Amino acid sequence: MYSRTSLIARASAAAILAATTFALPAAAGSRDKAFFDQVAGNWQGSGEIVAGKYKGTKFNCNLTGDPAAARDAGIQLDGFCRVGVFKQPMSALITRSGGTYKGKFLDGAAGKGLDITSGQVAGNKVVVGINRQKLNGAMIARLESENKMNITISVKVESRMIPVIGLSLDRNLDDIAVGSIK
Repeated sequence: MYSRTSLIARASAAAILAATTFALPAAAGSRDKAFFDQVAGNWQGSGEIVAGKYKGTKFNCNLTGDPAAARDAGIQLDGFCRVGVFKQPMSALITRSGGTYKGKFLDGAAGKGLDITSGQVAGNKVVVGINRQKLNGAMIARLESENKMNITISVKVESRMIPVIGLSLDRNLDDIAVGSIK
């Protein structure tokens, strides 16, 4: 079985990545790229595991999103999540591939992370398929306002999707440059 910190790290990475891939009208190409450019920045927030062995475990995350270097739309996330005194580095890469999304959290399912296997953006939310070995699930991120988003990660158990993690992120406005009028 995975350690508590490892489970939270993978789930947190999935949740946080969703935060940067959520609210674009169903359009391709340059509009997707413009969206990812817009959500680049610093995000922070708290979450909780709401089901399973570690139910009730709370965590906090700090992430920085930059547009992906690839030609297609996407984002590169780096930062960390903290559970008590334990700090876990976080990273994710997501890019548009044809009419869907592909990518990975941490080092992908071949390592200790997750693969992004599909995705669809509609209105103010995105649904991204996630996979690791026999674990299949989805991450749903909903933009509540320009600087606030809520994320839910669910896993498939038999034929039902069971929510296991909830996360709320706020844009860190303290890092935005402000000018003055002379």
